[in-house]
Amino acid sequence: MTKEELANISMPAHIGIIMDGNGRWAKQRGLKRSEGHKEGAKVFRAICNYAQEIGVKYLTFYAFSTENWKRPAEEVSAIMDLFRDYLFEAQEREEENMAKGMRVRYIGERSALPEDIVTMITELEKRSADKDVITVNLAVNYGGRDEILHAVKTIAKKVEAGELKADNINLNDIDGNLFTAGQPDPDLIIRPSGEYRLSNFLIWQAAYSEFWFSDILWPDFTADDLDKAIIDYNKRNRRFGGI
Repeated sequence: MTKEELANISMPAHIGIIMDGNGRWAKQRGLKRSEGHKEGAKVFRAICNYAQEIGVKYLTFYAFSTENWKRPAEEVSAIMDLFRDYLFEAQEREEENMAKGMRVRYIGERSALPEDIVTMITELEKRSADKDVITVNLAVNYGGRDEILHAVKTIAKKVEAGELKADNINLNDIDGNLFTAGQPDPDLIIRPSGEYRLSNFLIWQAAYSEFWFSDILWPDFTADDLDKAIIDYNKRNRRFGGI
């Protein structure tokens, strides 16, 4: 996107991306599914950097859902190894990422993840906590329904402790106990690969999101495709229930 185009466009503050199609991309080429995930990881890095360059403030990537544990053990192991690679790379490129003002957040249930990954996640979050140019949320072992359940349980404990009355619970209480607490809801959610569903991704936050679907498989997704989604987003009339 050129400087002229950027000057005349409304940039979504928060973009959610469902990284889908890695396995099919590999199958089309006679490769193992893990090879598709490797290519998808490269695209993830490229889109992170490009989104930061054009002024996106929040970016949430759906990398691994709570349901993805049902996949073959070999594939799950390969995905976890890629996550490790990303975290190691983030450590090695910490100075560069800090200069870019990139804050990294993990959203999802940590308890099921390997201990070494949880440790690296925690350290990366701490080191980047004061950065404010762009926040990158990594949704790993994430499920929208589980997120809402987590928020409800947290609120219930406050009611049990006498800190909150049930009749006083409001939408802000739920928002404030989601993994994305303090962040704006996604303006735009992108799903490549030809699927037309959320698949349990940010289902509370996506109440008024705009959606952009494409047949492009995630490993083939480019900065130009992100531009197309943002340009299309700018053609939408967002009424939020009004006229």
